Amino acid sequence: MRILTTTVLISALALGACGTIRDSVVNPANWFGKGRSSNSAAEQSSNTNPLIQESKRGLFQSKDREVIYLGKPIDQVTNLVIERVPGGAVIRATGLTAVQGVYLVQLTPATEDETPVNGVLTYRLEGVRPEFNEGVGSTHTRTVVAARALTDQELAGVRSIRVEGARNAQTSRRR
Repeated sequence: MRILTTTVLISALALGACGTIRDSVVNPANWFGKGRSSNSAAEQSSNTNPLIQESKRGLFQSKDREVIYLGKPIDQVTNLVIERVPGGAVIRATGLTAVQGVYLVQLTPATEDETPVNGVLTYRLEGVRPEFNEGVGSTHTRTVVAARALTDQELAGVRSIRVEGARNAQTSRRR
């Protein structure tokens, strides 16, 4: 009976203390204070255009530094799908790499300005191979997917889209 009485007494005291701790600094819910209304960032800086992306650079990167992509062509292109979306299309290419662990997979344009040559827009499916542990596993572990969005203006004059790998290429023609 003593243990039950002691437990009830301690619980009642602890529950009663919650009212005093509620506004105290000890309560973790009070550490950051209450939210206050302020002007949005768009209202504060009216000279910036919200549609133009600002340069995001890290602590040790200079503004002039150009990123060099070290990707090599993927071994095989297994599937090519062109999906119509409002305002353009999305090119989605699936490839099979020679080794596991290929990362930073992308569709790289074959021409520098990404213009079609004789109505054919060509891309290379490329990825960066790992430096170590180049194991060859099942096809599921070596399958990669990359996509690229194009606007209707970029698709003007394009009759077919070609995605090349190291050993083959896939082509999709406009209907």
